[in-house]
Amino acid sequence: MTEKEKMLAEQIYNANYDEELIKERNIAKDKCYEYNNIKPSKTEERKNLMKTILGKTAKNFLIEQPFICDYGYNIEIGENFYSNHNLTILDGNKVEFGDNVFIAPNCSFYTATHPLDYKQRNEGLEYAKPIKVGNNVWIGGNVVVLPGVTIGDNVVIGAGSIVNKSIPPNSVAVGNPCKVIKRM
Repeated sequence: MTEKEKMLAEQIYNANYDEELIKERNIAKDKCYEYNNIKPSKTEERKNLMKTILGKTAKNFLIEQPFICDYGYNIEIGENFYSNHNLTILDGNKVEFGDNVFIAPNCSFYTATHPLDYKQRNEGLEYAKPIKVGNNVWIGGNVVVLPGVTIGDNVVIGAGSIVNKSIPPNSVAVGNPCKVIKRM
């Protein structure tokens, strides 16, 4: 099994020293650099380049600059996706966004996690667990979503939250750690 296959299968893999993964990250980061340096007014040019970065896009979306990701091909966005400035997605595994997802500035989605054993960490080993965000979700500013989290449909995540566990549909959740405070 290749390191990439292990990564996508949620198995421990070598992220730091595998030539294939390093090459793929560099390709994505070069495209992100190019995207982040297009004039903001050139929306069609930005949209067309973003379609080459992401694994799947809908017709209507806007991702404000700057945008950073690891691979890009593991990211899928639905219809009417909007992200404000400084979206970071570390997509060692799938990161899926449904329709009508709105993301405020400075939000991060991290699929990567590391072994607790320092010897394994020092070898460059890690895991990647998928993240899924449902439909009609609003994520406030400065939110961090951690590996393996699912955010259900019709959810609001309050600004500054650290989402380390899945959030059920039809709820408002806030805090560090993020907890449901209201059901709708």
